Amino acid sequence: MDNANPMDAAPREAPAKPQGGRGHPLLRELLALLLKIAGVALAVMLLFTFVYGLHRNLDPAMDPAVKDGDLVIFYRLDKNYVFGDTLLLDFQGKRQVRRVAATAGDTVDITQDGLVINGALQQEPAIYEPTRRYETGVTFPLTVGEGQVFVLGDARENATDSRVYGLVEVRDTLGKVMAILRRRSI
Repeated sequence: MDNANPMDAAPREAPAKPQGGRGHPLLRELLALLLKIAGVALAVMLLFTFVYGLHRNLDPAMDPAVKDGDLVIFYRLDKNYVFGDTLLLDFQGKRQVRRVAATAGDTVDITQDGLVINGALQQEPAIYEPTRRYETGVTFPLTVGEGQVFVLGDARENATDSRVYGLVEVRDTLGKVMAILRRRSI
């Protein structure tokens, strides 16, 4: 027995199980799911804080293109406006959706015939009301400076727009309208 291996005589121990590594797999999966949901929610929040924006339109001045109650999605990073773009701006603490009628270098006039840009009468098939000057407001003709736009509401009869408050600084606009979600009454 002297030749016997001392390891054969000792009882064998089972390998130690790792602590906390495999306990409650359902709880671990639930925690992972909650972290993924929180990550997606954070990404959406950041996206709609710095890149896109939402606005519920409460102004009928852009009817019929943008109606009272429509949800407007706008893109904050693109402020290179061209004729016909729709943008969002603040005027006296209220957000307004307006259409760009003239950009830098354009000369704007409103005559008996309607809106005249650079000497040419504008044909606006989507505008159903005549474009007229207001008794109070800016003096025409006017030339749009660098970094400015001239905006009009589509419902021209009662819209508060550049005919009242003048040219709009591009840096003061909130962004370009990308989509409109129409609210329908049931």
